[in-house]
Amino acid sequence: MSDAKLLTGRVLIFDTSPFDGDPAQSVRVEEAVCLQSGKVAATGTFETLRKAYPTAELHLYGDALIMAGFVDAHVHYPQTAVIASWGKRLIDWLNTYTFPEEMQFHNPAYAAEIAGRYLDLALAYGTTTACSFCTSHPTSVTAFFEAAQGRNMRVVAGKTCMDRHAPQGLLDTAQTAYDQSKILLETWHGVDRLSYAITPRFSPTSTPEQLQALGALWAEHPDCLMQTHLSEQTDEIAWVRTLYPSARDYLDTYEEHGLLGPLGLYGHAIHLEPRERDRLRDTGGALVHCPTSNMFIGSGLFDMAARMAEDQVVGLASDIGGGSSFSMLRTMAAAYEIAQLRGTALHPAQLLWLATAGSARALHLDDKIGNISSGLEADLVVLDLASTPTIAQRAERAEDIWQAVFPTLMMGDDRAVRDVWVAGQVVKLSSQPQ
Repeated sequence: MSDAKLLTGRVLIFDTSPFDGDPAQSVRVEEAVCLQSGKVAATGTFETLRKAYPTAELHLYGDALIMAGFVDAHVHYPQTAVIASWGKRLIDWLNTYTFPEEMQFHNPAYAAEIAGRYLDLALAYGTTTACSFCTSHPTSVTAFFEAAQGRNMRVVAGKTCMDRHAPQGLLDTAQTAYDQSKILLETWHGVDRLSYAITPRFSPTSTPEQLQALGALWAEHPDCLMQTHLSEQTDEIAWVRTLYPSARDYLDTYEEHGLLGPLGLYGHAIHLEPRERDRLRDTGGALVHCPTSNMFIGSGLFDMAARMAEDQVVGLASDIGGGSSFSMLRTMAAAYEIAQLRGTALHPAQLLWLATAGSARALHLDDKIGNISSGLEADLVVLDLASTPTIAQRAERAEDIWQAVFPTLMMGDDRAVRDVWVAGQVVKLSSQPQ
């Protein structure tokens, strides 16, 4: 018996990056998509696909938007319970909220509870893939991967390594960071839909010896991602200068220890020096824009237009819990607002690409997720473009797909998420199979 499923609606497909030319011309909208064996089998007209898959289970979504599930390229799942905590900048945020909360993740039961809560919240907002920092406890990594495995989600995660400037209960050493990360990597990387990322939190919480050890581990496993933070706030950068006085700049603290490369993910990257921008472009390391976090913690305004003009690799992320929303819709709205303050109005196609194909590219997963194309994994979100009266009255005036989509990007929330599909299976079902 065929497991094919035929979804109808407005199926959004990226043919090219909307940053490479006219954004509106980067996208195709089809009538239907067929899913089979957890992957996208075909796209096209309903008539064509119905003939090709006559026994496929029908899911009729009317004029809803069917697109790739959102890809959140930088989160801290252990901060789920402290999201929207008041009034602190980065260093105070870590000491007041993050570190006390992360201390609890030595408890496997608590780690499992928060991992499951985070992933369920992410799915409710249409996020089907996340790249997460865990805590320094191996139990936190195991909990996250097991929770994702149980939901058949594609995720990336790693043990956060710190051997200074944090509470004793969160510190490891250069050697234990290497040893524990290696065991976790060898246990989980490439299993089902799971990938491991080597994860120094950031230079201030790692000694040069620890960064060197993690750089050595990355050299031994060059197919793994490496994630960290870079140039989030100006006072952070000043602190790094005092800790690494011989470094040319913040990025150099990673580069000199083997932690700069094409599979590197550098969260925030707001206040970059010219040399840093050149090296990131030349090596292909990805910058991950975290707009709600950058505003909430007062970090600064990422210059999307300038970074794209430099041909940087850029992903988009919620940065839970410094970020103030689990929703990638809200994240896109914040990215738009920051770009406006920088003098550029991002096109809706550019925002959607950043939250899907762009972030998948940053994670080196664009051969698996981030778009609707034959052979890609069938992780989808179905968006109701008239989910509230306010959005509906704007969408009614739409003269094209972008005018219909944009109000949802600016004002949408979980009510806009009609259905979520993970590996070809619906997670929250509102349409009735025919």
